[in-house]
Amino acid sequence: MNTEEFRKYGKQMIDYICDYGQTIETRDVAPTVDPGFLRQLLPDEAPQKGEDFKRMLDDVETKIMPNMVHWNHPRFFAYFPAGNSYPSILGDMLSSAIGSIGFSWASSPAATELETIVLDWYAKALDLPCFFRSDAKGSRGGGVLQGSASECALVCMMAARARAIKELKGNHHDVHDSVYLPQLVAYASKEAHSSIEKAAKMAIVKLRALDTDCRGVFRGDTLRQAIQEDMAQGLTPFFVVATVGTTSACVFDNLVEIGQVCREVRSIWFHVDGAYAGNSFILPEMRRFKEGLEYADSFNTNPNKLLLTNFDCSAMWVKDVKSLTTALAVDPLYLQHDHSSAIDYRHYGIPLSRRFRALKLWFVFRSYGIVGLQKYIRNHIALAKRFETLVNSDDRFEVRNDVNLGLVCFRLKQQDRINRDLLARINQSGKFHMTPAMVRGKYIIRFCVTYEHATEEHIDYAWEEIKNYAEETLAAECPEEITEPVVTAAAKKPPKKLTRSMSTRFSFTRSVSREIFERQNSRSQLTDGCTPIVIIDTDDILESLQRASRMNGERNSNDTYDSDSTDEASN
Repeated sequence: MNTEEFRKYGKQMIDYICDYGQTIETRDVAPTVDPGFLRQLLPDEAPQKGEDFKRMLDDVETKIMPNMVHWNHPRFFAYFPAGNSYPSILGDMLSSAIGSIGFSWASSPAATELETIVLDWYAKALDLPCFFRSDAKGSRGGGVLQGSASECALVCMMAARARAIKELKGNHHDVHDSVYLPQLVAYASKEAHSSIEKAAKMAIVKLRALDTDCRGVFRGDTLRQAIQEDMAQGLTPFFVVATVGTTSACVFDNLVEIGQVCREVRSIWFHVDGAYAGNSFILPEMRRFKEGLEYADSFNTNPNKLLLTNFDCSAMWVKDVKSLTTALAVDPLYLQHDHSSAIDYRHYGIPLSRRFRALKLWFVFRSYGIVGLQKYIRNHIALAKRFETLVNSDDRFEVRNDVNLGLVCFRLKQQDRINRDLLARINQSGKFHMTPAMVRGKYIIRFCVTYEHATEEHIDYAWEEIKNYAEETLAAECPEEITEPVVTAAAKKPPKKLTRSMSTRFSFTRSVSREIFERQNSRSQLTDGCTPIVIIDTDDILESLQRASRMNGERNSNDTYDSDSTDEASN
């Protein structure tokens, strides 16, 4: 493809992207295909000769787009927002066009310095403690853009591990670092993201997942007790993670209490994960949730979640940059240069090669301004509060979390199994997309406002449809209790229960026996908010299997539904 062809096809691609954004509401939010579908649609081998661009674009429209989950759809209410905007896309395009590999200042001076400046802008916009900024007088800290919050957690844990081992070794320089690994222990609440558990596995250290209070909040007394128990056993606490905006229910941990406990133990590195909700500190009214951040050694938040910047772009700040770079720096001769005072971001993370991520974040800040970004987040909060009001106005439903940002955790006041079927019917339609979680021991449906241009009409329409699916679910479960006609768009006969496979597939839920759960390798059970595990006792399983057996025996031979049991224990 030469320059003129690129100019021609590039314009076509921009038109396609604009048309996609303008007509996205006409598409299903999510497909209902099975794994392996695409292999049947594409050739077995790459073409020997280059193909026409129009044909490629046609295949995108007919084979790819219909089978995508459209994260920026007005009726996508799953997970957290996948930040995206036209300024961000343009910045990413330019970054790709420049094609720099910004591992050091010498390899790309402007990319390095823009990242430093934008991270200081960002820190000021969030009102972070001054020690996180590189431009603050006397500061030893600074920021860096990583690929994800998972990377942030890992590199901070590695830095904390290196610092703790250095203290333990003292003058015993001949002893290998690995000798001290069994002594180290990290702490997080059971509501922390599963990436913390993965980081602990990669760092080869112990992780204790601690209980939260009745509202899901990680508290200082719980942490203090665990630390005291471990220190009495001769262990060394070295890393603590608190979360502002947990994945399951957007709960804010008590940073003041946890930070004060961390301050009491010299060996501890206190990391605060604010992947989603940390961005909300751009609003003065949300800053009460960051009280205690002054105790933190590091903090991360993802503009690719709630700041209209497309993935990947995760911002991380550390109080002492030297503690981070000491743990991660590898400096071969061919990468060294004469500008020793400059920042080399290859020492701040895992990869050597780095994309010019700062460019798209710079475009977003300059296009929207702080006021525009504040308006966007406030709209999400207002719409979530509206949805909360609608749920609370219907006695059949309940809200199970404190709605402070864009997430509402709701459920029918019914068994978990019925709520799973409700979510499965919603997702199976392809018209909406939501995910579940376990909140305070109950299976809930997560409704998160994600669309940049979301309005009250989008929320009201979603609620009316959710009520329709709820009536359909209840009618299938308890037909004798339904006195009014069921409002469904297509069904002219009473709706039936979902099969086991359909309920499991579209509710993203896995049920296991208590025995299997207790034997599994991962005992920490940190969550990611998208695959709740329902633990079933043996007696419940036996009863459900007997009930399923009776149902299968009574099923009419001309039943068009598959014969899987719909019982929770069979899943």
